[in-house]
Amino acid sequence: MSFGAVSAGAGFVHPDTIRPLCRLPAERIEHEEYIPTMSQSRIQVVFFDAADTLFHIQGSVAEIYLQHAERHGFRTTPDSLAAIKAAFARSFRDAPPPVFAATEPAAIKQSERLWWFDIVHNVFYRVGMFEKFDEFFEEVFERFAQAESWKLFPETLDVLKTLKDQGYELGIISNFDSRLFSVLRGLGIAEYFDTITISSLAHAAKPSARIFEQALEKHAVDPEDALHVGDSERDDVKGAVAVGLTGVLLSRGLPSGASNGTTIGTLNELLPLLSRLQ
Repeated sequence: MSFGAVSAGAGFVHPDTIRPLCRLPAERIEHEEYIPTMSQSRIQVVFFDAADTLFHIQGSVAEIYLQHAERHGFRTTPDSLAAIKAAFARSFRDAPPPVFAATEPAAIKQSERLWWFDIVHNVFYRVGMFEKFDEFFEEVFERFAQAESWKLFPETLDVLKTLKDQGYELGIISNFDSRLFSVLRGLGIAEYFDTITISSLAHAAKPSARIFEQALEKHAVDPEDALHVGDSERDDVKGAVAVGLTGVLLSRGLPSGASNGTTIGTLNELLPLLSRLQ
């Protein structure tokens, strides 16, 4: 899932386009104090997507759904796991963006819960409904609020520590719901982020420009001073670049040496990329 080179004007500077400092004629060097300049961005803020960028599910959504559904009366078949996996992919894809009119915290959380209820209900409508579905849903919804359901990628913590040590401001821009806050605390990485911008509170979801603009306002920086990295070409890269940020696609499993200016295989590769952009 690679994303081709994006023009520097749109927010990305490909490392191959950074040229050596131009040389001036000798006489000008002798008689003038010359301060060379380069067309490059000074990244001050690094934004991250959350799920599948910083951390991932322990197991799979389908496995967790099936585990809990069995306890509430769902009749399994040899094809149940594959059927749930396919039904979830379709239901999640077809769901509207997680953007709600509610403004009060309790109402926002209720809207988030109902959004997920519709998705999960559609899954089991396709694979087989069962009597205690409501109890199952409440249980599985809370399951994903627990840090134990998630796992940091091996390099996440070290990369966050290094970036903070180097003086970068860090933020999250995510379409995750408010359960993200407890997940981040439980995984031990909440302290590294200066801001967290999620769709249900921003009233906008990636790739909408509005959620990126709100995140930028929190840091009081211009788009060219910020970089966003995530695993979705549409939501993370194209969304960020359209606003003027540097967009970086995280494509895990990328063959060694296959990374380029807009695509990295692990978060470790973000560090040398940032050095080239300074």
